[in-house]
Amino acid sequence: MTTSTAHTPRPPHTPKIQEAVEARDALATALTQAGIQLPAMDIRTPWADDREDDARYALIHLGVCSAPIAHLLADVITKGIAR
Repeated sequence: MTTSTAHTPRPPHTPKIQEAVEARDALATALTQAGIQLPAMDIRTPWADDREDDARYALIHLGVCSAPIAHLLADVITKGIAR
């Protein structure tokens, strides 16, 4: 029998990380409603995972996207500005 050492995601440990998770989820929902899906969105802190408990802030990493997705994002933003 072998034991798995796969990394399982840890729940947010600080209010700043929780805030970033909630913001990422809200952004993902809004993008989905606009017909846009980014390939990857995650949360990053300025320190290695072992210092996650000390995070003073967290960043929402939007990953990369194709040129067509970038144009869709620009169109959605432009339409929002025009309101």
